[in-house]
Amino acid sequence: MTTPSAQSAPSAPAETRAYRRLSVEERRSQLLGAALTLFAHRAPEDVSLDDVAEVAGVSRPLVYRYFPGGKQQLYEAALRSSADALVLCFAEPPTGPPTERLGRVLDRYLDFVAQHDAGFSALLRGGSVAATSRAHAIVDEVRRAAAEQILVHLGVLPGPGPRVRMMVRTWIASVEAASLIWLDEEERQPADRLCDWLIDHLLGLLAVTAASDEEAAGVVRKLLALEDASGRAGTLGRRLLPIVGDAAHLL
Repeated sequence: MTTPSAQSAPSAPAETRAYRRLSVEERRSQLLGAALTLFAHRAPEDVSLDDVAEVAGVSRPLVYRYFPGGKQQLYEAALRSSADALVLCFAEPPTGPPTERLGRVLDRYLDFVAQHDAGFSALLRGGSVAATSRAHAIVDEVRRAAAEQILVHLGVLPGPGPRVRMMVRTWIASVEAASLIWLDEEERQPADRLCDWLIDHLLGLLAVTAASDEEAAGVVRKLLALEDASGRAGTLGRRLLPIVGDAAHLL
């Protein structure tokens, strides 16, 4: 669920950029920034080292000097940088109603997705020639980090049971799938509406899991105790009451 983050290309003239004396780390960061700009909005196979060199205002041999593994090494370095930034999207102080925290997390995540549409789609769909086992390992790291953060916001103690952990990983997979569908829509629904629906989806998964798993039932009790009546959980409950009432004969 991750792709290289966009950065603005240097604004100085190419000849100035090419011959400016930079430290090793500064030059590497410059080249990585150029790659991030390109990989954010193009599939990896559509980006060449010549493209990176042009955006950075340097020669192709210079790119090879800092990334001797060529485009694959540069792509994986850009992906690692982007993954680190994406993990930060899930960092949220564990205070206040859990659904409000998750709303802020998803707001940042969807903003990231919207800014890196082509690269995000290419990576998660697995069709990229650059999607090696190392690249997939980086993406899986982000998924695991996201799962751990979601468990924190749900008030789950370390070492959750298999049903709760599977429920959270299932929700993360559905968030990725929904994000890809959202990117494909000709007329995208507003991000805040998608965010609300995804949180409702998590609450629904949690409720269904709680029906057959005591740990999940405990999570629901703790979560609801922290929610406001006017918040997301309360709003969803009021929407569902009439529907549940229509099925009272099944109870």
